[in-house]
Amino acid sequence: MSGLWFEEFKEGMVFDHAITRTITEADNMWFCNATYNTQPLHIDFHWAAENSEFGKPLVNSVFTLGLMIGVSVTDTTLGTTVGNLAMTDMNFPRPVYHGDSIHSRTTILETRESKSRPTNGIVVFYHEAFNQNDELVANCKRTGLMKKRPA
Repeated sequence: MSGLWFEEFKEGMVFDHAITRTITEADNMWFCNATYNTQPLHIDFHWAAENSEFGKPLVNSVFTLGLMIGVSVTDTTLGTTVGNLAMTDMNFPRPVYHGDSIHSRTTILETRESKSRPTNGIVVFYHEAFNQNDELVANCKRTGLMKKRPA
């Protein structure tokens, strides 16, 4: 287990995650099919070329969100999280395309004791994803219920 216990998180901590992932057409198509998202903006090259300002398909933003948070797990919550409590303030300021390489950063915004669960604490994470040009493509706040170190 390489995740951090609740007590190890400190406000202001920053994690620049080492994992970088180049998103392929197959990734996007698989995700859209798995989630029954038939939006032609994501899956139809001809439609996107003729009907969108982007001229080509966009990667599904929920895939980008999942990747952004997913790459944070090894550094932050692997084996030490109870679960997510909330995800808020999601933004996608730039489109993501097939072939973009995404890297992420996580900042700890807040830690507090759980009032109802004495063996757990609450951590607010701020996740950011950037493309290969270091342009911000996604961000969000995530609140997680974390395990405390066993006594």
